[in-house]
Amino acid sequence: MIVPNISQDAVAVAGHYDELDPVYRRVWGDHVHHGLWARGREAPAEAVEALVDKVGDRLRLMPGEACVDIGCGYGSTARQLAVTRGVRVTGFTISAEQADYAAAHPVPGVDIRLRDWLVNGLPDASVDAAWAIESSEHMVDKPRFFDEAHRVLLPGGRFVVCAWLAGTDARGWKVRHLLEPICREGRLPSMGTREEYEAMAMAAGFTVEGYEDVSRRVARTWTVCARRLVKALLVDRETRRLALGARNRIFILSVPRLILAYRTGAMRYGIFMLAKARENVAPGGPGTPTQPEPA
Repeated sequence: MIVPNISQDAVAVAGHYDELDPVYRRVWGDHVHHGLWARGREAPAEAVEALVDKVGDRLRLMPGEACVDIGCGYGSTARQLAVTRGVRVTGFTISAEQADYAAAHPVPGVDIRLRDWLVNGLPDASVDAAWAIESSEHMVDKPRFFDEAHRVLLPGGRFVVCAWLAGTDARGWKVRHLLEPICREGRLPSMGTREEYEAMAMAAGFTVEGYEDVSRRVARTWTVCARRLVKALLVDRETRRLALGARNRIFILSVPRLILAYRTGAMRYGIFMLAKARENVAPGGPGTPTQPEPA
């Protein structure tokens, strides 16, 4: 697990997103996550929606299902899946700016809550499906992140996690000059490997049904963001003000680091497909119906 050498907690993460809200929406967009290029010719907005569609497909979402968006940002992913899949979504964000934006863009069936996922307050076994798109990285207690998802899912429930991952063999300068600074600048308490994520998921009780590395198909996100950032610095006074004086302005340095991290393999982008076991009573165990004896 890659851990930065400064303290990162939910308060720091919330402050990061609240302060940089104008820059994030201008440079990264309302979804605040990577795009997924399948053909290579998609517009950035199409690529972003394609990643959301992939998550919906992997979750096998059905109309009427109750879902949770963990780290929902501005609620754009929740809104897209509510509209296109007919599901009901409860989203969680710790950023007041993001929650306010979501409240100003309501969609039937979507409820965005300003609350930490690690103390979400949802009842046990109350939702059919859950997803976390690039939010697990911000969790201080990653095992608890998985534990809470397992707790709130119904038996047979599905969970998809899209995550920034450290390359399994990342060492030396890749860690010191790319991954550790990315964690510090982006307010990530830690960045795990694929193997660490799968171990935490299984420890929480999940079955790992699949994994897909889509690093090459998402990496273009950061060249798009770099161009937008340069343009914003040139034409937008608010962006320049934040770049020069904001407490979290160092995140700007992460854009070139992220481009290099993908190109060198120091960082990967993984999609995990997880499932909670259905409730099956072992043959002969408690509650097993008694079979009539042969006549």
